[in-house]
Amino acid sequence: MPYVTAKDGAEIYYKDWGSGPAIFFSHGWPLSADMWEQQMMFFGAQGFRVLAHDRRGFGRSSQPWSGYDYDTFADDIALVLETAGVEDVALVGFSMGGGDVARYISRYSGARVTKACLTSAVTPFFMKANDNPDGAPPEIFDGIREGLLKDRPQFLDDFNALFYGTNKNPGVVSDGILRQTLQIALTSGIKGTYDCVGAFSESNFRPDMAAFTMPTLIIHGDADQVVPIAPTAQQAHRLIPHSELKVYEGAPHALTTTHKDRYNADLLAFLRS
Repeated sequence: MPYVTAKDGAEIYYKDWGSGPAIFFSHGWPLSADMWEQQMMFFGAQGFRVLAHDRRGFGRSSQPWSGYDYDTFADDIALVLETAGVEDVALVGFSMGGGDVARYISRYSGARVTKACLTSAVTPFFMKANDNPDGAPPEIFDGIREGLLKDRPQFLDDFNALFYGTNKNPGVVSDGILRQTLQIALTSGIKGTYDCVGAFSESNFRPDMAAFTMPTLIIHGDADQVVPIAPTAQQAHRLIPHSELKVYEGAPHALTTTHKDRYNADLLAFLRS
């Protein structure tokens, strides 16, 4: 299995399938590259080279004590792309993975990136602040950290209801998908899972938005209970004037699964345009 070793010794696992124009997928919290399996199969069959990593602390990557910040995440992605010899790539980030995309593009001045897609992403700024009144209150993230420390498996199992919206739309995904999602989440380490709550909630990506000079697609559900659309996708669209915003009516956070056929078709059309 392919790994790269970061400068602090952390080993980052990644998948690299197929051949053709390259797409790099960055996963959400608290999952791994496996959340992208439907997209990787679809786009691989459409003639793309598809890559996805397990963020440090998650999945098959190392679980170091430190390094759970977006500058480090961007450096890890840069190392994967360099090692894999990827010169031109479309970056696709889901949820906290949208922050990976934003920080990589900003930190590396858009190097190698031909197109970008922010999906259910936390960008540009997730947490409520005086200049971000629509953001999520800090108490929500305190509660997430408390839940992880008290009973991480049960907290993550309960989180699925918001992730897929099954609390409002029972049966939207199978029991198998719910079990798989919990299994993926539990392969991650508690330290990375815990620390990344601060990373994705407190990081301000508004300055990073100016680096999005490439074609950019933003996809978000208007029924997202995890990352509300107002302070994220709608603001990102305003800060990236040339971006295209697609709002999925009634879609929950995990629309890459619940609306996978529509999502795959929209992303394919964007990448081929």
